[in-house]
Amino acid sequence: MREDLYLKDFIDRDGLCALQLRRMRETLQRVYQRVPFYQAAFDQAGVKPDDLRTLADLRHFPFTVKTDLRDHYPYGLFATDLSEVVRIHASSGTTGKPIVVGYTREDIDIWSEVMARTFHCIGITREDVVQNAYGYGLFTGGLGAHYGLERVGCTVIPMSGGQTEKQLMVIRDFGATAICSTPSYFVHLIEEAAKAGFAISDTKLRKGIFGAEPWSEEMRRRIQAEAGISAFDIYGLSEVIGPGVSSDCEAKCGMHIFEDHFYPEIINPATGEVLPPGSEGELVFTMITKRALPLIRYRTRDITSLQYEKCACGRTLVRMAKVMRRSDDMLIIRGVNLFPSQIESILLEVEGVQPHYLLVLTREGAMDDLEVRVEVTPEVFSDAIRVMESLQRRIHDRIKQLIGLSAKITLVEPGSIERSAGKAKRVLDNRKLK
Repeated sequence: MREDLYLKDFIDRDGLCALQLRRMRETLQRVYQRVPFYQAAFDQAGVKPDDLRTLADLRHFPFTVKTDLRDHYPYGLFATDLSEVVRIHASSGTTGKPIVVGYTREDIDIWSEVMARTFHCIGITREDVVQNAYGYGLFTGGLGAHYGLERVGCTVIPMSGGQTEKQLMVIRDFGATAICSTPSYFVHLIEEAAKAGFAISDTKLRKGIFGAEPWSEEMRRRIQAEAGISAFDIYGLSEVIGPGVSSDCEAKCGMHIFEDHFYPEIINPATGEVLPPGSEGELVFTMITKRALPLIRYRTRDITSLQYEKCACGRTLVRMAKVMRRSDDMLIIRGVNLFPSQIESILLEVEGVQPHYLLVLTREGAMDDLEVRVEVTPEVFSDAIRVMESLQRRIHDRIKQLIGLSAKITLVEPGSIERSAGKAKRVLDNRKLK
């Protein structure tokens, strides 16, 4: 791996801003000339690519949202001919058509570069053996991480998702020193290892690279304590590039955005107004080097904040706070705004419960009800009824105190909430069925 690749993370900010402005101007010209959607959107907003004289001028250009990609399914927002696209990925498409993303050869090179920089942030080297348990296929996680790991030069084990028994065998027998997976699936691996009679802390595993779903600092502490590893957060979206948009470094004080490729803004999600540095709001990205799918001001719906001060690790790249909620996964229950991550943070502070839960929403007449199903430890589940009732009361009272909602707390036996090798399902909204 060439060391000058990693020097990009320490670039002088004035030089970075000049690079961003040049690349952004080129990208705006390309999409205006090659993507009818953007030509129409710019014209409607009364802006032309030449109107971008400073980076601050980007606020005058229109946003792109997820429905725009679905409305132009599958290739309508591509800025290159399909003959130049060497790979297609797609989101899971939980509702309606999937989000289709394309990559030219240059895009694949950029992707492997930012993933290599991700792993360098985390301290992965050529000496590591990395088990990649992200799914391969249309999902961007597996191949994105794979290419970056190979560029670093470490030994890659392309496990993909699932196959829990084999995952554990490979961790032990192949001497994996790091693993890539969703945090919820790794918790499942910890539990299954215990059932098999060994502890992951007794293996060579020392680092976990976790992404693809929100997870709290409480979850990080729990994983690190139970598995004896250092847990790192990475962030990405298929629409932007996949994993490789930002990453924790070893200082763990925010995820560095590779902003020489992805220009970030924070906006007020209600008004679209650009907010000053340090403000919490919705994260927006403009892809300033992508060839096949260079989205302009793409609204991620992820709520975070940006810090531009130099990091303790020495990197000058902006840091984004851990994403714990989205502007569009907020639940409104009896007039109270609730994010699933708030429940997770509360549960992980309570002794005797497992980090597996499900929020079940129902409606009787005009009244919404919330049930929190949470797994307890085997010791608690086999304990006296009064112990279970006391635990239920503590959880109920804590949710009431911190969120202002009275919820039904249902304690369930270990292993009864469905596990997933991908993103964990946290909400079952039965209100729509009534």
